[in-house]
Amino acid sequence: MIISDTHMPRRAKGLPARLKEELSDTDLIIHAGDWQTIDVLQELQSYAKVEGVFGNVDDDYIQEHFPEKRILKLGRFKIGITHGHGKGKTTEKRATLAFKEEAVDCIIFGHSHIPLKRYEDGVLLFNPGSPTDKRRQKMYSFGIFYIGDTIEAQHIFFK
Repeated sequence: MIISDTHMPRRAKGLPARLKEELSDTDLIIHAGDWQTIDVLQELQSYAKVEGVFGNVDDDYIQEHFPEKRILKLGRFKIGITHGHGKGKTTEKRATLAFKEEAVDCIIFGHSHIPLKRYEDGVLLFNPGSPTDKRRQKMYSFGIFYIGDTIEAQHIFFK
């Protein structure tokens, strides 16, 4: 499960029912930042192991317990995770540049709240969007990854 930009409790008082449905059957939750508070982490940990990074609105506790960027080894794949905040360039470009010196198979990022799935130079770029703050998007969203011989990624969109 891939999520980002939960912004709780500011944007939602709890995780949406559609997200909870998928959480009940996941092995790993990756959060790409802007959790906002420890409460989100604690709730997610009740479902599965949680890995992630901090974002630009995260409190001190989240920043102390998660790095700004990280690489996870899942199966034979290296997955880069960053929130994507910063100055200049687009969020997608900042995320890509964060791993320019590392050979990763996938880059997961957030910040823009805009779902994205595309390949650049053989690297899967994936932004799950937000399950609680869709901004100008038509629907809320999060992502699901299946890792085996390949990485299969898809968005789950909901109202």
